[in-house]
Amino acid sequence: MSKQFDVIVIGGGPGGYIAAIRAAQLGFNTACIDEWKNGKGGPAPGGTCTNVGCIPSKALLQSSEHFEHANKHFAEHGITASDVKMDVAKMLARKDGVVKQNNDGILYLFKKNKVSFFHGRGSFAKAAEGGYEIKVAGAAEETLVGKHIIVATGSNARQLPGVPFDEETVLSNDGALRVGAVPKKLALIGSGVIGLEMGSVWRRLGADVTILEGLPTFLGAVDEQIAKEAKKAFDKQGLKVELGVKVGEVAKTQAGVTIDYTDAKGEAKKLEADKLIVSIGRVPNTIGLNAEAVGLKLDDRGAIIVDDECKTSLPNVWAVGDVVRGPMLAHKAEEEGVAVAERIAGQHGHVNFNTIPWVIYTSPEIAWVGRTEQQLKADGVKYKAGTFPFLANGRARALGDTTGMVKFLADATTDEILGVHIVGPMASELISEAVVAMEFKASAEDIARICHAHPSLSEATKEAALAVDKRTLNF
Repeated sequence: MSKQFDVIVIGGGPGGYIAAIRAAQLGFNTACIDEWKNGKGGPAPGGTCTNVGCIPSKALLQSSEHFEHANKHFAEHGITASDVKMDVAKMLARKDGVVKQNNDGILYLFKKNKVSFFHGRGSFAKAAEGGYEIKVAGAAEETLVGKHIIVATGSNARQLPGVPFDEETVLSNDGALRVGAVPKKLALIGSGVIGLEMGSVWRRLGADVTILEGLPTFLGAVDEQIAKEAKKAFDKQGLKVELGVKVGEVAKTQAGVTIDYTDAKGEAKKLEADKLIVSIGRVPNTIGLNAEAVGLKLDDRGAIIVDDECKTSLPNVWAVGDVVRGPMLAHKAEEEGVAVAERIAGQHGHVNFNTIPWVIYTSPEIAWVGRTEQQLKADGVKYKAGTFPFLANGRARALGDTTGMVKFLADATTDEILGVHIVGPMASELISEAVVAMEFKASAEDIARICHAHPSLSEATKEAALAVDKRTLNF
Protein backbone atom coordinates (compact mmCIF):
# COMPACT_ATOMS: atom_id res chain seq x y z
CA MET A 1 0.00 0.00 0.00
CA SER A 2 1.36 3.41 -0.94
CA LYS A 3 2.20 6.01 1.67
CA GLN A 4 0.28 9.29 1.40
CA PHE A 5 1.84 12.74 1.81
CA ASP A 6 0.73 16.33 1.36
CA VAL A 7 4.10 17.28 -0.14
CA ILE A 8 6.80 15.07 -1.67
CA VAL A 9 10.17 16.62 -2.51
CA ILE A 10 12.36 14.79 -5.03
CA GLY A 11 15.97 15.74 -4.29
CA GLY A 12 17.67 16.58 -1.01
CA GLY A 13 20.05 19.35 -2.10
CA PRO A 14 19.80 22.97 -0.91
CA GLY A 15 16.52 23.56 -2.78
CA GLY A 16 14.98 20.22 -1.83
CA TYR A 17 15.81 19.79 1.83
CA ILE A 18 14.99 23.42 2.61
CA ALA A 19 11.65 23.11 0.75
CA ALA A 20 10.83 19.96 2.75
CA ILE A 21 11.67 21.59 6.09
CA ARG A 22 9.64 24.73 5.31
CA ALA A 23 6.67 22.63 4.13
CA ALA A 24 6.79 20.64 7.38
CA GLN A 25 6.99 23.85 9.41
CA LEU A 26 3.81 24.98 7.66
CA GLY A 27 1.99 21.88 8.86
CA PHE A 28 2.20 19.63 5.79
CA ASN A 29 2.88 15.90 6.04
CA THR A 30 6.12 15.97 4.04
CA ALA A 31 8.53 13.47 2.50
CA CYS A 32 11.94 14.06 0.93
CA ILE A 33 13.61 11.56 -1.41
CA ASP A 34 17.34 11.66 -2.07
CA GLU A 35 19.65 9.01 -3.54
CA TRP A 36 23.10 10.41 -2.71
CA LYS A 37 25.31 7.86 -0.91
CA ASN A 38 28.31 8.33 1.33
CA GLY A 39 31.39 6.11 1.16
CA LYS A 40 29.64 3.42 3.20
CA GLY A 41 26.49 3.43 1.08
CA GLY A 42 24.45 5.35 3.65
CA PRO A 43 22.38 8.46 2.95
CA ALA A 44 24.22 11.70 2.24
CA PRO A 45 21.61 14.43 1.71
CA GLY A 46 22.73 17.90 0.69
CA GLY A 47 23.11 17.38 -3.05
CA THR A 48 26.01 18.57 -5.17
CA CYS A 49 26.52 21.57 -2.90
CA THR A 50 27.23 19.55 0.23
CA ASN A 51 28.85 16.49 -1.31
CA VAL A 52 30.95 17.64 -4.28
CA GLY A 53 30.47 21.40 -4.54
CA CYS A 54 30.25 24.39 -2.22
CA ILE A 55 31.10 22.75 1.09
CA PRO A 56 34.04 20.46 0.23
CA SER A 57 35.61 23.05 -2.09
CA LYS A 58 35.58 25.63 0.73
CA ALA A 59 37.21 23.10 3.06
CA LEU A 60 40.03 22.55 0.54
CA LEU A 61 40.35 26.26 -0.14
CA GLN A 62 40.77 26.88 3.59
CA SER A 63 43.40 24.13 3.99
CA SER A 64 45.37 25.28 0.96
CA GLU A 65 45.20 28.90 2.11
CA HIS A 66 46.66 27.94 5.50
CA PHE A 67 49.46 26.11 3.68
CA GLU A 68 50.25 29.11 1.49
CA HIS A 69 50.22 31.46 4.48
CA ALA A 70 52.65 29.21 6.36
CA ASN A 71 55.00 29.03 3.38
CA LYS A 72 54.83 32.59 2.12
CA HIS A 73 53.38 34.98 4.67
CA PHE A 74 54.17 33.81 8.21
CA ALA A 75 57.63 35.41 8.03
CA GLU A 76 56.01 38.85 7.63
CA HIS A 77 54.45 38.33 11.06
CA GLY A 78 57.70 37.24 12.68
CA ILE A 79 56.73 33.58 12.63
CA THR A 80 59.42 31.14 11.55
CA ALA A 81 58.08 27.99 9.90
CA SER A 82 60.46 25.71 8.06
CA ASP A 83 60.00 22.52 6.08
CA VAL A 84 56.20 22.99 5.90
CA LYS A 85 54.56 20.02 4.20
CA MET A 86 51.02 19.20 3.14
CA ASP A 87 49.57 15.79 3.96
CA VAL A 88 47.07 15.59 1.10
CA ALA A 89 45.39 12.47 2.49
CA LYS A 90 44.77 14.22 5.81
CA MET A 91 43.51 17.34 4.03
CA LEU A 92 41.02 15.21 2.06
CA ALA A 93 39.97 13.36 5.22
CA ARG A 94 39.23 16.68 6.92
CA LYS A 95 37.20 17.73 3.88
CA ASP A 96 35.24 14.46 4.05
CA GLY A 97 34.60 15.06 7.74
CA VAL A 98 33.20 18.52 7.05
CA VAL A 99 30.90 17.02 4.39
CA LYS A 100 29.67 14.31 6.78
CA GLN A 101 28.87 16.90 9.45
CA ASN A 102 26.64 18.66 6.94
CA ASN A 103 25.02 15.39 5.77
CA ASP A 104 24.28 14.41 9.37
CA GLY A 105 23.01 17.89 10.14
CA ILE A 106 20.39 17.64 7.38
CA LEU A 107 19.24 14.19 8.60
CA TYR A 108 18.90 15.66 12.10
CA LEU A 109 16.85 18.58 10.73
CA PHE A 110 14.52 16.12 8.97
CA LYS A 111 13.89 14.34 12.29
CA LYS A 112 13.49 17.61 14.17
CA ASN A 113 10.90 18.87 11.67
CA LYS A 114 9.19 15.47 11.21
CA VAL A 115 10.09 15.15 7.53
CA SER A 116 9.92 11.52 6.32
CA PHE A 117 13.18 10.74 4.52
CA PHE A 118 13.49 8.06 1.83
CA HIS A 119 16.93 7.01 0.58
CA GLY A 120 16.78 6.21 -3.12
CA ARG A 121 15.99 7.61 -6.55
CA GLY A 122 12.58 9.22 -6.86
CA SER A 123 10.70 9.19 -10.15
CA PHE A 124 7.19 9.79 -11.45
CA ALA A 125 5.09 6.66 -11.96
CA LYS A 126 1.69 8.10 -12.89
CA ALA A 127 -0.98 10.57 -11.96
CA ALA A 128 -3.02 9.08 -9.14
CA GLU A 129 -6.11 9.84 -7.14
CA GLY A 130 -5.11 12.58 -4.76
CA GLY A 131 -2.03 13.64 -6.70
CA TYR A 132 0.92 11.76 -8.18
CA GLU A 133 2.45 8.36 -7.58
CA ILE A 134 6.18 8.51 -6.95
CA LYS A 135 8.44 5.46 -6.97
CA VAL A 136 11.52 5.27 -4.77
CA ALA A 137 14.21 2.94 -6.09
CA GLY A 138 16.63 2.18 -3.29
CA ALA A 139 17.56 -0.56 -0.83
CA ALA A 140 13.84 -0.83 -0.12
CA GLU A 141 11.40 -0.12 -2.97
CA GLU A 142 8.68 2.32 -1.95
CA THR A 143 5.59 3.79 -3.57
CA LEU A 144 4.47 7.19 -2.34
CA VAL A 145 1.53 9.37 -3.31
CA GLY A 146 1.75 13.12 -2.91
CA LYS A 147 -0.78 15.87 -3.46
CA HIS A 148 2.01 18.35 -4.24
CA ILE A 149 5.35 17.39 -5.78
CA ILE A 150 8.44 19.61 -5.65
CA VAL A 151 11.20 18.56 -8.06
CA ALA A 152 14.65 19.63 -6.87
CA THR A 153 16.96 17.24 -8.71
CA GLY A 154 19.77 19.73 -9.34
CA SER A 155 22.36 19.60 -12.10
CA ASN A 156 25.33 17.62 -13.41
CA ALA A 157 28.71 18.75 -14.70
CA ARG A 158 28.78 19.34 -18.44
CA GLN A 159 31.21 17.08 -20.31
CA LEU A 160 33.40 18.07 -23.22
CA PRO A 161 31.98 16.44 -26.37
CA GLY A 162 33.72 13.10 -26.86
CA VAL A 163 35.71 13.41 -23.62
CA PRO A 164 33.80 11.65 -20.83
CA PHE A 165 34.77 12.08 -17.20
CA ASP A 166 36.74 9.16 -15.80
CA GLU A 167 37.40 11.05 -12.52
CA GLU A 168 40.99 9.82 -12.62
CA THR A 169 42.57 11.87 -15.41
CA VAL A 170 39.63 13.86 -16.83
CA LEU A 171 37.87 15.30 -13.80
CA SER A 172 34.57 16.99 -13.04
CA ASN A 173 34.17 18.99 -9.82
CA ASP A 174 33.68 15.59 -8.12
CA GLY A 175 37.04 14.15 -9.15
CA ALA A 176 38.78 17.50 -8.62
CA LEU A 177 37.92 17.22 -4.92
CA ARG A 178 39.45 13.74 -4.63
CA VAL A 179 42.88 14.14 -6.24
CA GLY A 180 45.12 12.05 -3.98
CA ALA A 181 48.43 13.82 -4.64
CA VAL A 182 49.46 17.24 -5.88
CA PRO A 183 49.79 17.03 -9.69
CA LYS A 184 52.92 18.57 -11.17
CA LYS A 185 50.92 20.00 -14.05
CA LEU A 186 47.20 20.67 -13.87
CA ALA A 187 45.07 21.88 -16.78
CA LEU A 188 41.59 23.33 -16.52
CA ILE A 189 39.13 24.08 -19.28
CA GLY A 190 36.82 26.88 -18.19
CA SER A 191 37.66 29.86 -15.94
CA GLY A 192 34.34 30.04 -14.13
CA VAL A 193 33.79 29.62 -10.40
CA ILE A 194 34.78 25.94 -10.22
CA GLY A 195 37.82 26.40 -12.46
CA LEU A 196 39.21 29.32 -10.48
CA GLU A 197 38.52 27.79 -7.07
CA MET A 198 39.96 24.36 -7.86
CA GLY A 199 42.84 25.91 -9.78
CA SER A 200 43.63 28.03 -6.71
CA VAL A 201 43.61 25.01 -4.37
CA TRP A 202 46.13 22.99 -6.35
CA ARG A 203 48.29 26.00 -7.32
CA ARG A 204 48.75 26.82 -3.63
CA LEU A 205 49.85 23.25 -2.98
CA GLY A 206 52.49 23.42 -5.70
CA ALA A 207 50.86 22.45 -9.00
CA ASP A 208 51.71 24.30 -12.21
CA VAL A 209 48.18 25.37 -13.20
CA THR A 210 46.99 26.53 -16.64
CA ILE A 211 43.38 27.52 -17.28
CA LEU A 212 42.09 27.58 -20.86
CA GLU A 213 39.07 29.84 -21.41
CA GLY A 214 37.14 30.09 -24.67
CA LEU A 215 35.76 33.56 -24.05
CA PRO A 216 37.91 36.57 -24.97
CA THR A 217 37.23 38.29 -21.64
CA PHE A 218 37.99 37.14 -18.11
CA LEU A 219 34.93 36.55 -15.93
CA GLY A 220 32.52 38.08 -18.41
CA ALA A 221 29.63 38.13 -15.90
CA VAL A 222 31.66 40.19 -13.42
CA ASP A 223 31.98 43.97 -13.50
CA GLU A 224 34.86 44.65 -15.90
CA GLN A 225 36.87 46.82 -13.50
CA ILE A 226 36.58 44.19 -10.75
CA ALA A 227 37.45 41.34 -13.15
CA LYS A 228 40.61 43.17 -14.28
CA GLU A 229 41.67 43.69 -10.68
CA ALA A 230 41.11 39.99 -9.94
CA LYS A 231 43.04 38.92 -13.04
CA LYS A 232 46.04 41.01 -11.96
CA ALA A 233 46.04 39.26 -8.59
CA PHE A 234 45.79 35.78 -10.13
CA ASP A 235 48.57 36.57 -12.62
CA LYS A 236 50.79 37.69 -9.74
CA GLN A 237 50.07 34.44 -7.88
CA GLY A 238 51.14 32.37 -10.87
CA LEU A 239 47.71 31.13 -11.92
CA LYS A 240 48.03 31.09 -15.72
CA VAL A 241 44.81 31.97 -17.55
CA GLU A 242 44.72 31.90 -21.36
CA LEU A 243 41.71 33.68 -22.87
CA GLY A 244 40.08 33.34 -26.29
CA VAL A 245 41.30 29.80 -26.92
CA LYS A 246 39.63 27.17 -29.07
CA VAL A 247 40.06 23.67 -27.64
CA GLY A 248 40.67 20.90 -30.17
CA GLU A 249 41.51 17.26 -29.48
CA VAL A 250 41.84 16.11 -25.90
CA ALA A 251 43.67 12.79 -25.57
CA LYS A 252 44.53 10.67 -22.57
CA THR A 253 48.12 9.43 -22.51
CA GLN A 254 50.16 7.15 -20.30
CA ALA A 255 51.51 10.23 -18.52
CA GLY A 256 48.17 12.02 -18.23
CA VAL A 257 46.44 14.11 -20.86
CA THR A 258 47.26 16.35 -23.84
CA ILE A 259 45.08 19.23 -25.04
CA ASP A 260 45.45 20.64 -28.54
CA TYR A 261 44.18 24.20 -28.79
CA THR A 262 44.41 27.38 -30.79
CA ASP A 263 45.30 30.50 -28.82
CA ALA A 264 43.77 33.97 -29.20
CA LYS A 265 46.32 34.82 -31.93
CA GLY A 266 45.39 31.73 -33.95
CA GLU A 267 48.56 29.81 -33.10
CA ALA A 268 48.26 26.03 -32.65
CA LYS A 269 49.46 24.85 -29.25
CA LYS A 270 49.61 21.68 -27.18
CA LEU A 271 49.27 21.53 -23.40
CA GLU A 272 50.45 18.46 -21.49
CA ALA A 273 49.19 17.83 -17.98
CA ASP A 274 48.91 15.11 -15.36
CA LYS A 275 45.24 15.93 -14.74
CA LEU A 276 42.52 17.86 -16.52
CA ILE A 277 39.58 19.50 -14.75
CA VAL A 278 36.67 20.35 -17.05
CA SER A 279 34.50 23.18 -15.71
CA ILE A 280 32.43 24.38 -18.66
CA GLY A 281 29.12 24.70 -16.86
CA ARG A 282 26.39 22.40 -15.66
CA VAL A 283 23.26 20.84 -17.15
CA PRO A 284 19.87 20.24 -15.46
CA ASN A 285 19.49 16.77 -13.99
CA THR A 286 16.21 15.25 -15.21
CA ILE A 287 17.54 11.85 -16.37
CA GLY A 288 15.62 9.09 -14.64
CA LEU A 289 12.88 11.39 -13.38
CA ASN A 290 10.44 9.74 -15.83
CA ALA A 291 8.87 13.12 -16.60
CA GLU A 292 7.22 11.67 -19.71
CA ALA A 293 5.08 9.34 -17.58
CA VAL A 294 3.02 12.31 -16.38
CA GLY A 295 3.61 14.72 -19.28
CA LEU A 296 5.92 17.07 -17.39
CA LYS A 297 7.33 19.53 -19.94
CA LEU A 298 11.09 20.05 -20.33
CA ASP A 299 12.96 22.52 -22.51
CA ASP A 300 15.66 21.65 -25.05
CA ARG A 301 18.34 21.73 -22.31
CA GLY A 302 16.44 19.17 -20.27
CA ALA A 303 15.39 21.78 -17.70
CA ILE A 304 11.87 21.70 -16.28
CA ILE A 305 9.77 24.55 -17.67
CA VAL A 306 8.33 26.72 -14.89
CA ASP A 307 6.64 30.10 -14.56
CA ASP A 308 7.70 32.95 -12.26
CA GLU A 309 6.25 31.08 -9.27
CA CYS A 310 8.06 27.78 -10.05
CA LYS A 311 4.83 26.12 -11.25
CA THR A 312 5.39 23.49 -13.94
CA SER A 313 3.08 22.46 -16.78
CA LEU A 314 1.24 20.13 -14.37
CA PRO A 315 -1.12 21.13 -11.58
CA ASN A 316 0.46 20.87 -8.09
CA VAL A 317 3.88 20.00 -9.52
CA TRP A 318 6.62 22.52 -8.78
CA ALA A 319 10.35 22.69 -9.53
CA VAL A 320 13.20 24.69 -7.98
CA GLY A 321 16.95 25.21 -8.14
CA ASP A 322 19.40 24.10 -10.82
CA VAL A 323 16.76 22.03 -12.62
CA VAL A 324 14.88 25.21 -13.66
CA ARG A 325 15.77 28.59 -15.24
CA GLY A 326 17.90 31.13 -13.45
CA PRO A 327 21.35 31.09 -11.87
CA MET A 328 22.66 27.72 -10.64
CA LEU A 329 23.36 28.86 -7.09
CA ALA A 330 22.63 26.97 -3.86
CA HIS A 331 21.15 30.01 -2.15
CA LYS A 332 18.87 30.74 -5.12
CA ALA A 333 17.59 27.15 -4.82
CA GLU A 334 16.99 27.61 -1.08
CA GLU A 335 14.98 30.77 -1.61
CA GLU A 336 12.86 29.09 -4.29
CA GLY A 337 12.31 26.08 -2.02
CA VAL A 338 10.99 28.28 0.79
CA ALA A 339 8.86 30.33 -1.62
CA VAL A 340 7.22 27.22 -3.13
CA ALA A 341 6.40 25.72 0.27
CA GLU A 342 4.78 29.01 1.25
CA ARG A 343 2.84 29.23 -2.03
CA ILE A 344 1.47 25.72 -1.44
CA ALA A 345 0.25 27.04 1.92
CA GLY A 346 -1.52 29.93 0.20
CA GLN A 347 1.10 32.48 1.21
CA HIS A 348 3.05 34.81 -1.07
CA GLY A 349 6.53 33.32 -1.38
CA HIS A 350 9.04 35.79 -2.74
CA VAL A 351 12.36 35.54 -4.61
CA ASN A 352 14.02 38.70 -5.94
CA PHE A 353 16.42 37.64 -8.71
CA ASN A 354 17.89 41.16 -8.79
CA THR A 355 19.33 40.82 -5.29
CA ILE A 356 20.83 37.33 -5.43
CA PRO A 357 24.51 37.63 -4.49
CA TRP A 358 27.29 35.88 -6.40
CA VAL A 359 30.58 34.81 -4.83
CA ILE A 360 33.85 33.29 -6.05
CA TYR A 361 35.86 32.01 -3.07
CA THR A 362 39.33 32.56 -4.46
CA SER A 363 41.93 34.78 -2.83
CA PRO A 364 41.08 37.57 -3.36
CA GLU A 365 37.41 36.74 -3.05
CA ILE A 366 35.03 38.18 -5.64
CA ALA A 367 31.43 39.02 -4.78
CA TRP A 368 28.70 41.09 -6.36
CA VAL A 369 25.01 41.85 -6.39
CA GLY A 370 22.91 43.80 -8.87
CA ARG A 371 23.99 45.12 -12.25
CA THR A 372 27.51 45.69 -13.55
CA GLU A 373 28.74 48.93 -15.07
CA GLN A 374 28.71 47.39 -18.55
CA GLN A 375 25.08 46.27 -18.08
CA LEU A 376 24.02 49.75 -16.99
CA LYS A 377 25.72 51.25 -20.05
CA ALA A 378 24.05 48.71 -22.34
CA ASP A 379 20.65 49.46 -20.75
CA GLY A 380 21.14 53.21 -21.14
CA VAL A 381 20.86 53.82 -17.40
CA LYS A 382 22.46 57.00 -16.08
CA TYR A 383 24.54 56.13 -13.04
CA LYS A 384 27.25 57.32 -10.67
CA ALA A 385 30.16 55.11 -9.60
CA GLY A 386 32.30 55.14 -6.48
CA THR A 387 35.27 52.94 -5.60
CA PHE A 388 37.49 52.50 -2.56
CA PRO A 389 40.66 50.39 -2.45
CA PHE A 390 41.44 48.01 0.41
CA LEU A 391 44.96 49.48 0.23
CA ALA A 392 43.55 52.46 2.15
CA ASN A 393 41.66 50.36 4.73
CA GLY A 394 43.28 50.02 8.16
CA ARG A 395 41.95 46.52 8.91
CA ALA A 396 43.09 45.21 5.51
CA ARG A 397 46.59 46.57 6.21
CA ALA A 398 46.63 44.86 9.60
CA LEU A 399 45.51 41.60 7.98
CA GLY A 400 48.25 41.96 5.38
CA ASP A 401 45.73 41.62 2.56
CA THR A 402 45.13 44.90 0.74
CA THR A 403 44.31 43.53 -2.72
CA GLY A 404 41.18 44.82 -4.41
CA MET A 405 38.38 47.31 -3.90
CA VAL A 406 34.70 47.93 -3.25
CA LYS A 407 32.67 49.51 -6.05
CA PHE A 408 29.22 51.12 -5.80
CA LEU A 409 26.93 51.89 -8.72
CA ALA A 410 23.97 54.18 -7.99
CA ASP A 411 21.23 55.82 -10.04
CA ALA A 412 22.40 59.27 -11.18
CA THR A 413 19.06 60.88 -10.28
CA THR A 414 17.66 58.97 -7.28
CA ASP A 415 20.96 57.63 -5.82
CA GLU A 416 19.34 54.19 -5.43
CA ILE A 417 22.00 51.45 -5.27
CA LEU A 418 21.97 49.49 -8.55
CA GLY A 419 24.97 47.25 -7.96
CA VAL A 420 27.82 46.59 -5.56
CA HIS A 421 30.98 44.76 -6.64
CA ILE A 422 33.83 43.66 -4.40
CA VAL A 423 37.19 42.01 -4.99
CA GLY A 424 39.27 41.56 -1.87
CA PRO A 425 39.41 40.02 1.61
CA MET A 426 36.14 38.55 2.96
CA ALA A 427 34.12 39.84 0.01
CA SER A 428 31.71 36.94 0.56
CA GLU A 429 30.74 38.36 3.95
CA LEU A 430 30.85 42.04 3.01
CA ILE A 431 28.38 41.62 0.14
CA SER A 432 25.48 40.87 2.53
CA GLU A 433 25.26 44.53 3.59
CA ALA A 434 24.75 45.47 -0.06
CA VAL A 435 22.06 42.79 -0.51
CA VAL A 436 20.13 44.08 2.51
CA ALA A 437 20.52 47.68 1.33
CA MET A 438 19.21 46.87 -2.17
CA GLU A 439 16.26 44.89 -0.77
CA PHE A 440 15.27 48.00 1.17
CA LYS A 441 15.82 50.24 -1.90
CA ALA A 442 18.59 52.10 -0.09
CA SER A 443 20.58 54.90 -1.62
CA ALA A 444 24.37 55.13 -1.63
CA GLU A 445 23.93 58.05 0.76
CA ASP A 446 22.16 55.72 3.24
CA ILE A 447 25.22 53.46 3.44
CA ALA A 448 27.55 56.48 3.56
CA ARG A 449 25.64 57.83 6.59
CA ILE A 450 25.63 54.56 8.59
CA CYS A 451 28.31 54.23 11.27
CA HIS A 452 30.64 51.30 10.54
CA ALA A 453 32.95 49.82 13.17
CA HIS A 454 36.60 50.88 13.10
CA PRO A 455 38.85 49.25 12.15
CA SER A 456 36.86 46.89 9.94
CA LEU A 457 36.83 45.79 6.33
CA SER A 458 33.23 47.03 6.15
CA GLU A 459 34.54 50.61 6.29
CA ALA A 460 35.62 50.09 2.67
CA THR A 461 31.92 49.62 1.85
CA LYS A 462 31.03 52.89 3.55
CA GLU A 463 33.91 54.70 1.81
CA ALA A 464 32.89 53.36 -1.62
CA ALA A 465 29.38 54.70 -0.96
CA LEU A 466 30.92 58.06 -0.02
CA ALA A 467 32.93 57.92 -3.25
CA VAL A 468 29.70 57.94 -5.27
CA ASP A 469 29.36 61.55 -4.09
CA LYS A 470 33.14 62.13 -4.47
CA ARG A 471 33.70 62.60 -0.73
CA THR A 472 35.77 59.70 0.55
CA LEU A 473 37.44 60.43 3.88
CA ASN A 474 40.40 58.06 3.79
CA PHE A 475 41.53 58.09 0.16
